[in-house]
Amino acid sequence: MAQSNIKVAVQKFGNFLSSMVMPNIGAFIAWGLITALFIPTGFFPNESLAKLVDPMVKYLLPLLIGYTGGKLVHDQRGGVVGAIATMGVIVGSDIPMFLGAMIMGPLGGYIIKKFDQFIEGKVKTGFEMLINNFSAGILGGILAILAFLGVSPAVDGFTGALVVGVDWMVAHGLLPLTSILIEPAKILFLNNAINHGILSPIGAEQIRTNGQSILLLLETNPGPGLGILLAYCFFGKGTAKQSAPGAAIIHFIGGIHEIYFPYVLMRPLLIIAAILGGMSGVFTFVLLGGGLQAVASPGSILAILAATPGNAGSYVANISGVLVAAVVSFIVGSLILKTGKQTEDLDEAARKMQEMKGKKSSVAGSFTKQQGEVPASVQKIVFACDAGMGSSAMGASLLRKKVKQADLNISVTNTAISNIPSDAQIVITQEELTPRAQNKVPDAYHISVDNFLSSPEYDKLIDQLKNDHTTSKAEEEKRVSAENNTDSNDGLLKEENVFLNQYFSSKEEAIRFAGSVLVKGGYVEENYVEAMIDRDNMTSTYMGNDVAIPHGTEEAKKNVLRSGFTVIQVPEGVDFDGEKVRLIFGIAGKDGTHLEILSGIAITCSDMDNIEKMVHAKSAKELMAIIQSN
Repeated sequence: MAQSNIKVAVQKFGNFLSSMVMPNIGAFIAWGLITALFIPTGFFPNESLAKLVDPMVKYLLPLLIGYTGGKLVHDQRGGVVGAIATMGVIVGSDIPMFLGAMIMGPLGGYIIKKFDQFIEGKVKTGFEMLINNFSAGILGGILAILAFLGVSPAVDGFTGALVVGVDWMVAHGLLPLTSILIEPAKILFLNNAINHGILSPIGAEQIRTNGQSILLLLETNPGPGLGILLAYCFFGKGTAKQSAPGAAIIHFIGGIHEIYFPYVLMRPLLIIAAILGGMSGVFTFVLLGGGLQAVASPGSILAILAATPGNAGSYVANISGVLVAAVVSFIVGSLILKTGKQTEDLDEAARKMQEMKGKKSSVAGSFTKQQGEVPASVQKIVFACDAGMGSSAMGASLLRKKVKQADLNISVTNTAISNIPSDAQIVITQEELTPRAQNKVPDAYHISVDNFLSSPEYDKLIDQLKNDHTTSKAEEEKRVSAENNTDSNDGLLKEENVFLNQYFSSKEEAIRFAGSVLVKGGYVEENYVEAMIDRDNMTSTYMGNDVAIPHGTEEAKKNVLRSGFTVIQVPEGVDFDGEKVRLIFGIAGKDGTHLEILSGIAITCSDMDNIEKMVHAKSAKELMAIIQSN
């Protein structure tokens, strides 16, 4: 458990570092292009334009990182104070202060955030702008001075020690050993802390002094992953073999390394192929003098070629390193795949990969099983989620309305994945849950959606079903009436459970707030709050249209005392795994008594005009009226 917590903490730290760098990759590329083109050894040497190189790497890039880090913590004000504080480490050193920016940016955002929380509600009307401007200026100035006097020399010394260490490893031929750490770290999504926290800052300093850096090739080399995917092309089986060629193209040309991780997870011994391939590639880079003069992001062969210094030797070195890594990992990977029994489940491996990542994967959907045609004479559609309490109920409500409008005699219900009936003909789930649903009812037609409130899959399905169904409106209305014949929902949505103008720094903070409201209202036991966190970590409770509906897991249903809701308005939004959420509906559902009002919420939130009205509502009564009007 402790090791798991440590891994999660490192992942979060790495993701935060990455979040400071990734939005600014365009600036890194611009700096790299100007460097490649106009320095004395560039493609088109130009003394005047080359003057852009040093100020960009010394001032522009660290300031962007510092501003982004501050903004991640406390939006615009955090970004401004973070940039001011970053200026202190920049001026206090002669090297590019990427590491210093990663420290002072978030610190500046944190300090101004705490100050704003301290004075909240204490500033007299008319003095808000004065206090806001002077507080940012004074605190930013103080932090800049402290950074200049203390942080900058410390980071300077630390960076110098790292550079000496790297030079020593290169001189003694030990740099290839870094692949023992880097290749497994990539599979476990722990590489961001290494790549953006250490390799990129040192690499930028090496580029400034030497014109190129080999460190920028350590993690971005697509060779090891390419070799593994090619091994699957020749010696894999089933779905893995069929999908490997497409994955190889996405990985090598598109630079999305994440796509080969499930193939390694299917056969964990393949990590040896990745490590040996990485070591061989690094050895080749060192031997031939390879390196990049700009950050290559994403790790595509095209990005690597674009960032390669403009001379034949560098191109030969970098291309050779990639090819050698691919050949070695292919040979080792082929031996591993040819020996031993292969039990390949690509869907399950993709699910494990996403769990390790700790958030939604952009490529996980690429591995879901291919569907055939929608079955004929559909009578039963089932929406499924982990608990069958929130997201599936909302999705079912929306599709049920569309089915009714289309005069189709089809049952649309919702349930937990573990309870999907065996006679379900069409099963609709969130993308992350589709493999589980497929294992439960493999003969059903499965549809994956990432937005329960406004997925285009609904209308597409309705169009397909219209061609195969006769009208039976009376029977459908009778069935819907029976499904909605639950106990009275009077009092489920109470004015005291509606909260306006809230601010949260993270989704966990927001979910805990919603859970605490449900606990105080006597709807759930305290254990339910942790189950809400677990449920969102399992599969995001973001529903689309700036809406999230945090609720507990299936196991936590026993902790629900009675059905209830809380509605939380977050005008500035809170991040739910890369999605901005402005309305949060905390849910406790018992015995289906919450489904009718949840259906109304789903229909209301499917219209963005209603979302905007609720986000800008000035009172709890106004917000409730918008929900109840639907």
